[in-house]
This record gives sequence, C-alpha cells and structure tokens, in this order.
Amino acid sequence: MPEKRRKFDSEFKEGAVRIVRETGKPIAQIARDLGVHPGTLGNWVAADRAEHKAPKGFPRVMRPS
Repeated sequence: MPEKRRKFDSEFKEGAVRIVRETGKPIAQIARDLGVHPGTLGNWVAADRAEHKAPKGFPRVMRPS
C-alpha cells in the first residue's frame, strides 16, 4: 500500500525557511531536525529566495555614496 503524503501548512514552511535563513545551518541538518525530506525543505528555501529576489538592475550590495 502506498504511503500517504504529508501536508505542511504555510506557517510550518515559513518557520522552517526562517530557521535556514537565520541560523545558516545546512538544509539537510534542519530537515532532519524537523522530520522533513531535505529536498522538500530545499524546494521551500528556493521558492522563498525566488520570491524575495531583488529587482533586476538593483545592486546586491548597497555602497555609501
């Protein structure tokens, strides 16, 4: 019998991504701690990075004038 897919609410996903961003720990380690497949957490992090990407032509590092 096939396994049933787990569903994660947006609050859990956002919290997991926040942990990755704020701690700098490897995705694999955080995924293991949360009981999530590393590829799943990696997809959430990639989506977050794409969503918060700076506009085209916007400098990545702001330098004082």
